[in-house]
Amino acid sequence: MVELMIVVVIAAILVSIAIPSYSSYVQRSRRTDAKSALLNLASLEERYYSTQNAYSINPADFGYGGAWPVQVGGGYYQVTVTNITPAAIGAPATYTIQAVPVPGGMQAADTTCALFQINSLGVQFAQDTGAVDQTTTCWK
Repeated sequence: MVELMIVVVIAAILVSIAIPSYSSYVQRSRRTDAKSALLNLASLEERYYSTQNAYSINPADFGYGGAWPVQVGGGYYQVTVTNITPAAIGAPATYTIQAVPVPGGMQAADTTCALFQINSLGVQFAQDTGAVDQTTTCWK
């Protein structure tokens, strides 16, 4: 009986270590989905710009239905295209694409990489829930 109790205690210790580690791994893998969606949408914006000479804020132009935000990454992130500015004399057209976890969703607990952004210059940005720049941590 004592041996059985020792085995149960060891199993409980291993489970208490493994579950948080697994949860962290799952959060990091979902971040990859968000980054891939942002990069894909940025390439779609550039393709649209090459034919229309303007960026689009309409999700239907990229194969998404409805209006922004649209859910991507298995439904764990919402993506929005913002800051569309038309080209002006001496100034290029620009856009910013942003991904945030779906409120109340499973990825909302990821406080390290709470926001991903990419803009028309290809500049990647990320921040945590405290608005601290986490770009080097989250985009690697």
